[in-house]
Amino acid sequence: MKDKIILAVKGALFGVANIIPGVSGGTLALTMGVYEDLINAISHFSKDIKKSLKFLLVFGLGAVLSILLMSKVISLCLDKFPFPTTLFFIGLIMGGVPLLTRKVRKSKVKPFNLLLFFITFGIVIGMAFMQEGNNAVSLANVTPWMMILLFLVGMIAAATMVIPGVSGSFVLMLLGFYKPIVNVVSQLTDFSKVGHNLMVLIPFGIGVLLGIILIAKLIEFLFNKYELSTYYAILGFLIASIVTLCATLFQVSFSNIEVFVGIVLFAVSTIIGYKLGDA
Repeated sequence: MKDKIILAVKGALFGVANIIPGVSGGTLALTMGVYEDLINAISHFSKDIKKSLKFLLVFGLGAVLSILLMSKVISLCLDKFPFPTTLFFIGLIMGGVPLLTRKVRKSKVKPFNLLLFFITFGIVIGMAFMQEGNNAVSLANVTPWMMILLFLVGMIAAATMVIPGVSGSFVLMLLGFYKPIVNVVSQLTDFSKVGHNLMVLIPFGIGVLLGIILIAKLIEFLFNKYELSTYYAILGFLIASIVTLCATLFQVSFSNIEVFVGIVLFAVSTIIGYKLGDA
């Protein structure tokens, strides 16, 4: 029971991370020590249905519930208290860094692996300088073409949600779909709009599901064939995501009390991230 509760908590943090622009759910899954299990459960679902289903149900339930219950809370925290909220998530990621560095520190550093590190590092830093989509897509009228587009956007979002260091919600922002999708999710309890909301979420959800399956297969292949190189590439994503999150702290206003609360939250979340990585 304890293991299931811990797994559900990890799923909840993964879900929350995926609705925050700039924060990567894949990074948190990696630093919490659940990334490879998640990839294996998706890639080998048909080979060991019972084991995979047990894992995905608990992890997925935590993720879905956190998205449904915390989307408004997180949005409010980011709007009202961006400094301490961002520090909390930086701490979660930092706490899991030792888990990942243990994967590579005993190996000899090769030039090719270093090159991969700097390439993936540069990709994330480059994305940080991109401007988010200013014009949000309108989902007021869901046409067949829009449903196809939602499916494709879902696939893209899924891939970026799973890849460590890449923020799926940020990519949705670039495409102009972030706010419309979040608004639909927050309106799920409004039964007067249930038909419209389902027309948006079903094609988007199918795209997400298919995208996760495809990217999981690719990542599993990379781990099996090029494990060490893959970890160096992931480290590049991870370190760059920490740098970009830290950079956002200088773009917001904050008071002395927010600095104090932020430091406390950073310390607490770092410990949580470290403990979850070893759990």
